[in-house]
Amino acid sequence: MSSILTSKLGNIEIDKNVLAQLTYKAATESYGLVGFSSKSKGIVELLKGENATKGVNIIEINDNKIDIEISVILQYGTNITTVANNIIERIKYTVETYSGIKVNLVTVSVQGIRVK
Repeated sequence: MSSILTSKLGNIEIDKNVLAQLTYKAATESYGLVGFSSKSKGIVELLKGENATKGVNIIEINDNKIDIEISVILQYGTNITTVANNIIERIKYTVETYSGIKVNLVTVSVQGIRVK
């Protein structure tokens, strides 16, 4: 599936995998984030860079807007609210700047805490 962005110059089709990669790259810049997890199997799994889109779910809604759900693992000792808000702001800014598609909602689901 892909999102279609309509501008005065024409239509641009952006694949959901591209949006998921933008989301992954933006979130990894946040302090306190250890990794992404997958909820599909019911157990928490750390994912490598090549499987970045498995911790990210892009939901397309009307009027060139998207909702983003991510499942993350945070570092022990960090403030969950602060890290989650930082992740949300970075994702919104990055995806809207590079794709031109409005981000309606970002949901951060903390799947675990890692002690180093």
